[in-house]
Amino acid sequence: MKLLEKLEQVPTTAGKGGSRFLLHPGETVNPRHRWLQPLLLYSLVGLLLLVFLFPLGWMLLISLKTGQGSQTVNLFQSFQPSWENYRALWREVPVARYLLNTLIVSVGSTLLSLILGIPAGYGLARQAGIWVNRLALAMLGIHLFPPIALLLPFYLMMRDLHLLDSYTGLILLQSVFKITFVAWFMRGFFVGMPQVLEEAALVDGCSRWGAFWRVALPLSSPGVITVSLLGFIFSWNDFFSPLVLSGVRTRLLTLGILEAFSTYEVAWGRMSALGVIAVLPVLLLALVLQRYYVRGLTAGAVRD
Repeated sequence: MKLLEKLEQVPTTAGKGGSRFLLHPGETVNPRHRWLQPLLLYSLVGLLLLVFLFPLGWMLLISLKTGQGSQTVNLFQSFQPSWENYRALWREVPVARYLLNTLIVSVGSTLLSLILGIPAGYGLARQAGIWVNRLALAMLGIHLFPPIALLLPFYLMMRDLHLLDSYTGLILLQSVFKITFVAWFMRGFFVGMPQVLEEAALVDGCSRWGAFWRVALPLSSPGVITVSLLGFIFSWNDFFSPLVLSGVRTRLLTLGILEAFSTYEVAWGRMSALGVIAVLPVLLLALVLQRYYVRGLTAGAVRD
């Protein structure tokens, strides 16, 4: 009853434009203007989608053009769509081999970074002290260095270990950059996770490793999926490490795009077709895992 009496005492004003509700002293909102905020929000989202999707749409259009039509910048010029660029790619370029190599390296480096990075992140989250925080910041600081600056030392190391033009060398190099990111990301996720269930498991007789494996890891599945997707995309799009370490046998898809360049011309149609083939698997994977990806990002950013 007291709540109803307080609500009845809320001041309201009426005018020709309809009822106005007093939110704060001196502030009123006209119900007729409520459509402005959703309109502005959707307009901004549409503008961002246009900015991000326009290059993909243009690349798709160029891949469906042949001859001189693939070199024009007129998007509204009529043309007859053709799959000739894709057929020529499968005839002249080992696209299937490039896809297999890229898949092996991406999955292998992602699995290795998860195996080593997730326990490291859990250990950093469950240890207290200023040095632990400094170590986590140091892991994050490693990503401030441009990867291309570290390729020469890694090239010399892989040459001495006879790992050039091998899957092992590419997986190890890409894992070095991803393990620290996985550990830093999962540390924030584990810190925001309540420890009540882990403490109950420890009381019931579980070891620290058992509590991590049976309790913490299943609860962190959205974060694991998120960091797995980010690591996979990083490896799939990597260009510089395969440029230095790979050869004919382990050439990846990102290097296959260079085959569209020749001394006399640039085959824009074939290059765009190969770009579409390279983007499509990652795009489909991101759409399938979108729900877990968003949950992992938001859960890792909130702490109790």
